[in-house]
Amino acid sequence: MPSLSAHQSNNFTKLLLLGDAKSGKTGSLVSLVKAGYKLRILDLDNLLDILKYKIIELCPEHLDSVEFRSVRDKYKASDNGTVVDGKPKAWTESLKLLNRWKYTDETSGQEIDYGNPAEWGPDTILVIDSLSRWCDSAYDFHESIVPKGKSGDYDGRAVYGNAQDDVEKQLAMLTSNTVKTNVIVIAHGTYMDMPDGTKKIYPQGVGQKLSPKIPQYFPNYIRYKNRAGKRTIQLESDAMIDLANTRPNALNKELPIETGLADFFQALRDTPVQEKPKSISLIRKS
Repeated sequence: MPSLSAHQSNNFTKLLLLGDAKSGKTGSLVSLVKAGYKLRILDLDNLLDILKYKIIELCPEHLDSVEFRSVRDKYKASDNGTVVDGKPKAWTESLKLLNRWKYTDETSGQEIDYGNPAEWGPDTILVIDSLSRWCDSAYDFHESIVPKGKSGDYDGRAVYGNAQDDVEKQLAMLTSNTVKTNVIVIAHGTYMDMPDGTKKIYPQGVGQKLSPKIPQYFPNYIRYKNRAGKRTIQLESDAMIDLANTRPNALNKELPIETGLADFFQALRDTPVQEKPKSISLIRKS
């Protein structure tokens, strides 16, 4: 029987990071880069500009330690409104990357292979940015494959249900002990009415049924706030949101956004040990 001394939390942090748009979520990743972590970002928002320039400003020597893949469906105008241009691919492409981070570089034509994210280890962080757009891609995919009638009508409930189940399974996988690397999932918040008449903030998912389930998968759940122009990271629960972290007595109730993520990871474990770089397959296509 394994003891708690061997629990995965000793080596890996699984974090759900919630905040309003433009609350500083993506840019704050720079503190982790500066602390020595390698970041591999599944980019669905196409908003990594701020992170790039913060790294150039604060720790340019670490710029190459951030790897990203931008995955997003294209849209076009049609007689039926705005629709996906062609077959939705973002969801399935993201799942392929989460099984093996392998792709062909569009500029050099080289094949890049970082292997299975589940084996990246404690010095690397897989970042999903953001869960909101990831859920959109899941919905678009399942809408494209749901059975349709002769007139093109379909059961919208089935689309929502299948997309919710698919996203939930991915979150369960990412936060399981089979994924032996750190994981940060960045989410936007949505306000939901409770049965007692109050409101709470939950991560934005595919419809409202999924949202309350999302935090259940994460041992660490924090919120970014902007109060009177000051951005901070909230760690303590309040009437609007129930937060969590695995070492509450080792952390303040709030952290500064400039260094907060590095402080958070530092409290949960020591500074990352730089492992010997794993070989990367680079194959030039003819």
